[in-house]
Amino acid sequence: MSTDTPFADPLSEIYERLNSNQDGLSKEEAESRLEEYGKNELEEEEKVSPFILFLEQFTDFLILILLAAATLSLVLGHHVDFYLIIAIVIGNGVFGFIQDWKAEQSIRALKEMASPDAIVYRDGEKAVIPVEDVVPGDVVHLEQGSAIPADVRLINQQSLKIDESALTGESEPVGKETGEVEESTDLAERSNMAFKHTNVVRGHGKGIVTATGMDTEIGKVAKKLQEVEKELTPFQKEVNDLGKKLGIVLLAISALIIPISILFHDTGWLAAFLTAVALAVAAIPEGLPAVVTLALAMGTQKMVKRNALTRRLASVESLGSVDTICTDKTGTLTENEMTVQKVYTSGAEYDLGELSFDGKEGSDDYVDGRLLFKTGVLCNDADFGEDGEALGDPTETALLKSARAVGLDPNGTANDENRVREIPFSSARKMMTTVYEDGEEAQSFTKGAPETVLDRCDRYWENGEIRELTDDKRGEFQEKIEEFASGALRVLGFATRAVPSEDLDKLDDDELESNLTFVGIQGMIDPPRPEVKQAIDACRAAGIRTVMVTGDNALTAKAIGAELGFTGDVLTGSELESLSHAELRRKVPEVRIFARVSPSDKLKILETIKEKKGQVVAMTGDGVNDAPSLKRSDVGISMGIRGTDVAKQASDIVLLDDNFASIKDAVAEGRAIFDNIRKFVSLLLSGNLAEVLTVFLATLFGFGLPLTAPMLLWVNLLTDGLPAVAMGADGKSSGVMNRKPRQEGEGVINKFMVYVILGIGLSLTTLILFSFNRLLPNTPLARTVAFTELVLIELVEIIPIRSCFGVPIKRNNWLYAAVASSIAMQFVVIYSPLNKFFGLVPLGLEAWLIVLSAVAIFAVFIWIYISVGRKFFEKND
Repeated sequence: MSTDTPFADPLSEIYERLNSNQDGLSKEEAESRLEEYGKNELEEEEKVSPFILFLEQFTDFLILILLAAATLSLVLGHHVDFYLIIAIVIGNGVFGFIQDWKAEQSIRALKEMASPDAIVYRDGEKAVIPVEDVVPGDVVHLEQGSAIPADVRLINQQSLKIDESALTGESEPVGKETGEVEESTDLAERSNMAFKHTNVVRGHGKGIVTATGMDTEIGKVAKKLQEVEKELTPFQKEVNDLGKKLGIVLLAISALIIPISILFHDTGWLAAFLTAVALAVAAIPEGLPAVVTLALAMGTQKMVKRNALTRRLASVESLGSVDTICTDKTGTLTENEMTVQKVYTSGAEYDLGELSFDGKEGSDDYVDGRLLFKTGVLCNDADFGEDGEALGDPTETALLKSARAVGLDPNGTANDENRVREIPFSSARKMMTTVYEDGEEAQSFTKGAPETVLDRCDRYWENGEIRELTDDKRGEFQEKIEEFASGALRVLGFATRAVPSEDLDKLDDDELESNLTFVGIQGMIDPPRPEVKQAIDACRAAGIRTVMVTGDNALTAKAIGAELGFTGDVLTGSELESLSHAELRRKVPEVRIFARVSPSDKLKILETIKEKKGQVVAMTGDGVNDAPSLKRSDVGISMGIRGTDVAKQASDIVLLDDNFASIKDAVAEGRAIFDNIRKFVSLLLSGNLAEVLTVFLATLFGFGLPLTAPMLLWVNLLTDGLPAVAMGADGKSSGVMNRKPRQEGEGVINKFMVYVILGIGLSLTTLILFSFNRLLPNTPLARTVAFTELVLIELVEIIPIRSCFGVPIKRNNWLYAAVASSIAMQFVVIYSPLNKFFGLVPLGLEAWLIVLSAVAIFAVFIWIYISVGRKFFEKND
């Protein structure tokens, strides 16, 4: 349940509409409403059952063809073929299921298991209840550190500030009021409302619940997220398309065997059909889905070690292909923590790192500077916890940290004095004042908007002395305030006043905050993470355009952007709304910083970028407002620590350390994975091409069948199995981040790959047919030689293929072990009783000379062939 415009209606109308009052609900009424409106929680998308998830592993086109071939083999009595094919298909399905299930379980483990509590008024008294039991009409108590349990219209508040960055993207805490606001007021400007999944950072208050669960503002975002369809990643589309094309073309070739055999060689229809089945087995790269899945899974394990958890396998490769990253600012590029950067006192400006008061006791700059930071500490409600972390309003914690940074002890400073009076901050006054008493004299400490504080001053501190504040000096301070503000710093002014203790009770608040002595100003900002600039520079060097998309104001966004190397104009959400679709398409690709954007603006920016054909876009973020764009992007990257559950569920990859710099490593891993995929796709397709051409041409020329179906499956198991899988474990090659992303329209197979595959496939076919024909009519010996040549040459071709697509920096011992194992298994098949099962005979010395000669000829030819081809394609690239 929700009211339509609780921020614009008088409280009396809200009480009446919700049948409540400022004392809250009775326990009986609350229970009744809980039954009526349901739990105060967000609905999650329906979870896929393990059984359905397992069945989804068998929907790939190549898998369906293999299942059809297995069924056909069983019907025709070829049980060996049936069992081999089914084993490969089930193995692939089990592995894919395990990886997908583990990824989902890892995400669930990230969620907090304990449900937070809320403080509500029941029967006029405070009661602590689970958040999910909060109902419309409940009156809730809000205090520093508490999470807002639902959407709340404020009844009263005292210095209440709320961190709404997870919902609106606003980096600074928002001050709250209790009056009505206009009905047209934007979400981020509704100062009389507190929203579910935001947090109180300062003050306290009381409010009436106007919306719960999916009716809250965050619920509306979650509902919109469920309506956004998740597209297949570009790589998933490519692999599916490649599988369909290969299957259709190669099955068509296999079908030609039947009429050719019957019409030209007087072969019986059953024998011709069995030959076609053998060719189909050779044609279908049954190892492709399994090896692709395994390579992606290996990549996910490597990425976890680099603090990037992958929720969807295919997104690993897609991350390596991105050419645009749209990143949120607050908490992603920045620390999400206000930090003092500059101060101005005693007529001089300092960077915080330049100041230190150690050993300077008594000097003029020590007196003025120490007083500036002391004022920031004493006019402050934040504190340091037992673990040394500052707790409280981010602005006030920044003041504590700045004092500590220059050598002062904030705890010691605060404990030296006794606070006897306080005038809380209010948005109307824009100031806060505290009074500390020490014997017969008291001293006030004031901080606030610098112009407001300066207007209350008639004197100022300089060089350890109090001087009259002239118009010229006031103008000098004003210029410095404007200079700090123009640099996107949040500026606070500080002042003091000495008051005799006996006169303290005679002064009202306005009098106490008059005739102040101006001490100076401190400028703070939520700074960039120190490692982010280098990470962004690395992404730019890799041809990846980085775009800042933030809900923060344009001035702050531009200042942060300048530090990180973002150039050009800033486009705001309101300006975005005024652009036509044609103007959007022209303007958006040129802009590097978008500020004051809403969730719908983010989707609009993303859609506009993706309209350009071939763009692979990644979206990073941690807030609820990022979730729809995370889901719609090609690769959604959420933050594991600061990220909301909604954002994590919408994303493809979760950065466990919230570090944008981890994206650079993840991109490198993604590119390395794609290199590996190209390696074993080249290995699989060149081998399968040779197998298809060998069977097809031998049948066409009437040589007979050089390779039977069991032989072909065995070859594919030895070469497409262990070695191809081990090749997927290859690490990054040097220079992987020094090249541009894949060009528009460039798929898994590019022109150079086609050149390599054709060269290997044709040369291998020629050598096998030559050896097979030479040893006829001794068919068993001819088949054994052809079979062995095929296995050994397909293993040897791994070397030139790796040289084409990136030799890893680190040695891959798994690959060497896989090749050695495959060779050993081939010897076992030839020289053990298993040879009868495959129709083979043991090879003698002469046969081995033929085999090894073919291997040597292939090695020399392919080295020359690839060397010439590489120079040609590099020259014409």
